[in-house]
Amino acid sequence: MRKLLLLLCFILSHWGIVNAQDKKTIRSEQNPFSEARFTYFKETIVLFNEYLDTKNGSFNTTNFRILKPIGNRAWTIRFDAPLISTNSNTINKSGLGDLSLATSFIPYLTKKSGIATRLKITSNSANNPNFGSGKWVISPAVFYGTYIDTNKKLLLISDLEYQFSFAGSKNRADIRTTVLESTLVYSFAKNWISSNVAFRYNETRQGFQNSAFVEFGRKLTPDSLFYIHPSVAFGGQKSYNYGIELGVVILY
Repeated sequence: MRKLLLLLCFILSHWGIVNAQDKKTIRSEQNPFSEARFTYFKETIVLFNEYLDTKNGSFNTTNFRILKPIGNRAWTIRFDAPLISTNSNTINKSGLGDLSLATSFIPYLTKKSGIATRLKITSNSANNPNFGSGKWVISPAVFYGTYIDTNKKLLLISDLEYQFSFAGSKNRADIRTTVLESTLVYSFAKNWISSNVAFRYNETRQGFQNSAFVEFGRKLTPDSLFYIHPSVAFGGQKSYNYGIELGVVILY
C-alpha cells in the first residue's frame, strides 16, 4: 500500500510539467483513454444493471454513473449512485447503496499510450446494512493503457488499486483489498469484444476474491453505446458465483 501511495503522490506532484505536447490536439484524436468504454474526455452517463448469484441468494445493482471532464480535460470527476436489491429464501429488500465520488487525472498521454490516476471515496450511505460495506472507503489507483497493434484495434488497459476503510461501523470488518486488473479490447466497425481478469486479495479474509468476464459491445449511434458481459468469480474467498451486466453509455 505504501508503495502505491508514494507512486500516486509522485505522479500528482508532477502533473504540471509532464507531456509538453498540445493536449487538446492529442485528446481530439484516438488515444487509449478515448475508447468506447474508457472515455475520459467527454461528458458521459453510464446506466447499468448487474446481477450476481451468491451462495445466499441473488444480489442486483442498478447503477447511475456520471463523468464530467474539467479544466483542460486532464481531470475527470465521477459520481456513482447504486440502487441495490437482494433476493434470498428469507428476505427480499431494495434500497440505496453506498454513494461514491472519484477524481481521475491523466499526467501522461500520447496517441499510443497513457497513464492515469484515480482517487475514489465510497461513503457509508446505504440505507440498509445489507446494501453497503458499513465503512467509508478510499481507493487510490493507477492505470496504464496502450495500443498493442499499429492499427489501434487492440487495446490493453491495466490498473492497480488499493481499497482501505478509514471510518464507519465498528461492527463491520475493515476493508483492506489489493486489486490488479487487466482488460484487452478488440474494436472492429461499430463493435468491440473485450476480456478482463481481476485478481483481488482481501487482507481481512486472507484470501482471493478474483473475477473474469467477457464483454460484447456495439455503438448504436455516435453518442450511445450498449454492452453486455457475463462474469464468473474464482478464488478461495470469492464473493459471488457468476453474474451478468447490461449497460448503456451515453456521451453528451
